[in-house]
Amino acid sequence: MIIVNFKNYKKGEDGLGLANRIERHVLHAVVAVPAMSLERVAAKSALNVYAQHVDVTDERSTGLISAEGVRASGASGAILNHSEHPLKMDVIKKTIDQCKKAGLVTLVCASSLEEVKKIAAFRPEMIAFEDPKLIGTGKSITNTKAHAIEKFVSLLQGKQTVPICGAGLTSAKDVDAAYALGCKGILISSAIVASKNPEKLLKELSAWNF
Repeated sequence: MIIVNFKNYKKGEDGLGLANRIERHVLHAVVAVPAMSLERVAAKSALNVYAQHVDVTDERSTGLISAEGVRASGASGAILNHSEHPLKMDVIKKTIDQCKKAGLVTLVCASSLEEVKKIAAFRPEMIAFEDPKLIGTGKSITNTKAHAIEKFVSLLQGKQTVPICGAGLTSAKDVDAAYALGCKGILISSAIVASKNPEKLLKELSAWNF
């Protein structure tokens, strides 16, 4: 699985344009787009679309992003606890529960093995192991934290939660390394969404069919 986090690099027509470019090369990719772009991208691309965040809400939660609202927009999942939007453990559990009720897949980020252990108990569909210090640096976690990734994968063995890794991934070689270490997908951002020539990497990733 290839999950492309748009962050706030791409919005509006620019975001839809990038989603369509990704779709041409990597149809099986997932794109995580800003909340205001969810409905547009879900309606005008064949990709699975995720929200970048979901809040714990009730019907009076003015200004918050609800799991039900994300699902109604056409999105199929959500990223939670990204290092740029961290959550407390009790909030992560409540949000996962609300997402499950709404029919959303949850991808929860973890920056340490201790976090992985705690989050795994909440049974999200996926956990993404990322070192926040490597995000956007071009220094792949598969090179700098290979042993930690192996431990991460072993923590999820026998569980239904899928291991994903991210941070500093910039090439198909990094994807190869992630899979060799036992991960079943990658979470990637700036190497595609901030690139002046995203097609180069997208063409390399098109060979992957997972």
